This record gives sequence, structure tokens and C-alpha cells, in this order.
Amino acid sequence: MAKEIRVIGLGGSLAQQSSSLAALKIALEGAAEAGAQTLLLDIRELNLPMYTPDTTNVSDSVRQMCDEVGNADGLLWSSPLYHGTISGSFKNALDWLQLLSNREPAYLTDKVVGLISTAGGTQGLQAVNTMEFVVRSLRGWAVPLVIPIPQAWRVFDKEGHMNDEKVAEQLHALGHEVTRAARQFASKVITTSEAQKAEAQVQPLSQTEASSS
Repeated sequence: MAKEIRVIGLGGSLAQQSSSLAALKIALEGAAEAGAQTLLLDIRELNLPMYTPDTTNVSDSVRQMCDEVGNADGLLWSSPLYHGTISGSFKNALDWLQLLSNREPAYLTDKVVGLISTAGGTQGLQAVNTMEFVVRSLRGWAVPLVIPIPQAWRVFDKEGHMNDEKVAEQLHALGHEVTRAARQFASKVITTSEAQKAEAQVQPLSQTEASSS
């Protein structure tokens, strides 16, 4: 029997009406259509504390997020574009994934990640590029299809409803693709023990090293 694929959506913003959260929900619908079990982790609802490298007092919300991400086969990330990069709240959530350093395999090894960004202006790809750097540093695999959504105020109304069927189709396609790729990855060994050893020698930091930096 084929392994059930679990896709976790992480994203949104601290705004009450978040276009990045609305986009993430649609992509998760696509993952569910492709047969994945899905879960939404809303940055605003998680209410994560600021990342502190040397803390031993880890909140329940941080542990929940790290456990869900660590147990996922695929991930969908969605951040607003703020001043040319991802939001501070989203970056803070990614910083907390340092807690996955002691897992085996560590971090996001052999996890597939789909990337979404929303922007008020005409740009959107900078946030996607930033997220892709993070995916690589955490040993994950970003799917080639990415969805930057410029001028998101045209695409979503004030209640977060989609106004553009073409963008909705693209977001569904991303959910499908993450599920498809995660299913392929789950069926075989992708990262060998030799590659894992090499990765551990270069980046990212171990939890001990991070706590002392």
C-alpha cells in the first residue's frame, strides 16, 4: 500500500486579512485534490516568540510547528513581500526550524517545498528567491514551479476571496506538483548517507553551534 503523503502549509502574515494566507489555502486545496493529507500552519495563529538560539524554554506553538514540519513529506511556504524580501514573522518561523537539526535525517532532508509570495507592487520574485535559499540551506528540495503574485490586491478582495481564476489554477497546480514530487521522493532514497555527511560538514549550523553564535 502506498504511503499517505502529508503536505503542510506554512505561511501568512500578521495582518487580519492576509493575501499570502489566502494563496496558501488555495495551494493546499490543490495538494488535497492530488491525494495528500494537508494541514495549515497560520503564522498569525501560531503567534511564535522571537527565535532565541540558546533558549531551553521552547513554547508549545514552536514545538507543534517543528513537529508538523519534521513529519511532513511536502511543504508549501507562502510569505508576503516586504521591502524586497520575506516578512520578519515568516523568517522567524523558519529560524525556529533550527530545532530540526538533531533529527535523523536533519532539517528538511528529502522534503519537497513549493514556494508562494504575494506583493502589493509589481515585484514578487525576491521573496521566492529568499525562500529558495533557505530551502537549500535546510537540505530540502524546492519544486521548479513557483508562484509569485504581484499586485495581490487585484487578485484577492478584502475578504481574501480569489478574483483571478488563472492564478487559482496556478496555485492548485503547485499543490498538485508538491504532492506528486513528495510521493516520488517517499518511494525511494534520494539523499545518500554520503551526501548527508558532506552536507553536515558545510551547512547549516548544528544546534550547539547556533546556540553559541
